[in-house]
Amino acid sequence: MNSNISYNISRLLVGAVQGRSGKTTFTLGLLKALVDRGLSVQPFKKGPDYIDPSWMTFASGQQCRNLDLYMMGADNVRRSFIKHSQGFDISVVEGAMGLFDGLDVDGSNSSAELAYTIDAPVILVVNCTRITRSVAALVNGVTGFDKRIRIGGVILNQVARARHENIMMQSIERYCDVSVLGVLPKSKAVEIPDRHLGLIPAGEQDMLHSRIETLGNLVKEHVNLEQILQVAGSAAPLPKQDFTVAVQPVQERVKIGVVQDKAFSFYYPENLEALEEAGAELVTVNSMEDARLPDINALYIGGGFPEVMAAEIGANQSLLADIRTSIEDEMPVYAECGGLMFLARNILVNDRSYPMVGVFDCDVEMKPKPQGIGYTIQQVLPGNPFYPEGMLVTGHEFHNSQIVNLGPKLRYGFSTKRGKGIVPGFDGLLYKNTLAGYHHLHVSAAPGWAEQMVRLAEQYHSKKVQQK
Repeated sequence: MNSNISYNISRLLVGAVQGRSGKTTFTLGLLKALVDRGLSVQPFKKGPDYIDPSWMTFASGQQCRNLDLYMMGADNVRRSFIKHSQGFDISVVEGAMGLFDGLDVDGSNSSAELAYTIDAPVILVVNCTRITRSVAALVNGVTGFDKRIRIGGVILNQVARARHENIMMQSIERYCDVSVLGVLPKSKAVEIPDRHLGLIPAGEQDMLHSRIETLGNLVKEHVNLEQILQVAGSAAPLPKQDFTVAVQPVQERVKIGVVQDKAFSFYYPENLEALEEAGAELVTVNSMEDARLPDINALYIGGGFPEVMAAEIGANQSLLADIRTSIEDEMPVYAECGGLMFLARNILVNDRSYPMVGVFDCDVEMKPKPQGIGYTIQQVLPGNPFYPEGMLVTGHEFHNSQIVNLGPKLRYGFSTKRGKGIVPGFDGLLYKNTLAGYHHLHVSAAPGWAEQMVRLAEQYHSKKVQQK
């Protein structure tokens, strides 16, 4: 790719003053409406999130990507955005929380900061419940708060009736220098089930299609798509970027298993792509249906909802035993959150106990409320096979589980500088070549992670060959 060119990318970011304003429902409807129009659309989600991106992937037919300034840094965010926008008619980014809500009073890592980083006009979704003329003051407050950000238009959401709409439309027209691009009526039909896509049984797939169709039709009926496209097309060209990936020549691609099924589905696509670029062939493992491990040299177990499928996972004793034996044989295993739960002795749910792999001397108990949520900073401790000692690794955690009944000899791979971790100050249980913690990784925050996992897999492969 010519590194001396700039990139004309039609783009926009969907934001709101606060969460629960309707960003996701509007974004999903917009994606579907644009696709129905015959356009190719690349979706992005701001921040660490697996659930919204799964819906956005479903609505657009394209793999949604995450953009997060805290974990990735501004240069990597721009690089990823430009790289994955190539060849698409339009890129749509869904923001998170309130537009200006960040990690501090300066709004660092906010959706507004992301819009500034990729120079994207913002479509502002306003929840109009119990507000009329004051909506003009709200819109003016947003447009004037950070002059670096361009508000390209407003979507009025949850509008009750014609009189309600007329007062708000007239108020914005009189007092604001921004256009209303759409008015979405109140409707329970647009509510989104609060479950991850992978957990919805096959028999409910018709409901998914129906819900997305409803959202798409709602946007087509009540939103001016021509104006939306004009706003997106008005974005300035983005500067040149270098997409060169230094890929080491590989004599023989090692096989890395990835546990992907209804219980384990939280993976950043960049992590999987980085493993492939480093020389791995990825092999899917199903925790409930595969009786044995395939012929692999390492295993990656991401997050998800193992507690929901705990009975099915626990019943697959042959696979659990296979994984336990491979870990004892020093096969490298990298596990995040749900993967940590999978490798514990038991998952405790509603006074019931379900057996898991049992490589760590502890149990996992589900709680009704989150036990750890937000960004994390981990410092690598001695003996961690996946990272150099002392390295700082940023990431995030979100879990309703808690590690209980901990044995006295457990070892940790991280000293937790920010976040809840497994116990105060520590995350990442270590056993031989296995690391399992609540910390979720985005590969941009840990250069060399994929290469090291492939190296460990190569070493394990060589060991198996020598043993034959």
